[in-house]
Amino acid sequence: MSKVLWKPAAILNPVPLVMVSCTDGNGKNNIITVAWAGTINSEPPMLSISVRPERFSYNMIKDTGEFVVNLVNERLVRAADYCGVKSGRNVDKFSELNLTPGKASMVKAPIIEESPVSIECRLKETVKLGSHDLFIAEIVAVNVDEELINEDGKLELPKSKPAVYSHGEYWGLSKPLGFFGFSVAKGKTLKRKNLTRKTK
Repeated sequence: MSKVLWKPAAILNPVPLVMVSCTDGNGKNNIITVAWAGTINSEPPMLSISVRPERFSYNMIKDTGEFVVNLVNERLVRAADYCGVKSGRNVDKFSELNLTPGKASMVKAPIIEESPVSIECRLKETVKLGSHDLFIAEIVAVNVDEELINEDGKLELPKSKPAVYSHGEYWGLSKPLGFFGFSVAKGKTLKRKNLTRKTK
């Protein structure tokens, strides 16, 4: 298969679509939509988000050292888009979008009650990269909708219909294509997962 050579670009897609909620600590809350977010460590659990310094939420996060990463599902895609193009300097996004600012358990920033999973974070380090600053944070608590937890206590996130972002477009996820380790799994495991493993 032939390849076409492009100049270096932020081409790694799709990426998680998240709404980051934050506060100034004096009663002003805001939501910023972030496409560049990801898990970066297991113990302690940590994640990162990249934010442009000119964004209204930037100083809220920098000054308070706290924020909440709220996962976006298909129902929240319009709200996520709005929070990405509108500035909190000019509009109260919680009020405008009829979103509920819930009380977090470990940080002062609010969770978004309508989000299926809200991840409470404390800022550990800021790295200046260029157009964006990288906020590296420790995950201090996770809030999950009860309906997404099965009888074994396992999170079944696909039930929430999560959404992703890819080169300017929002996408839902379709069917599972495998599970971790399926390429070497034995027959019973594959049968339990209702999957087959194709081999050469």
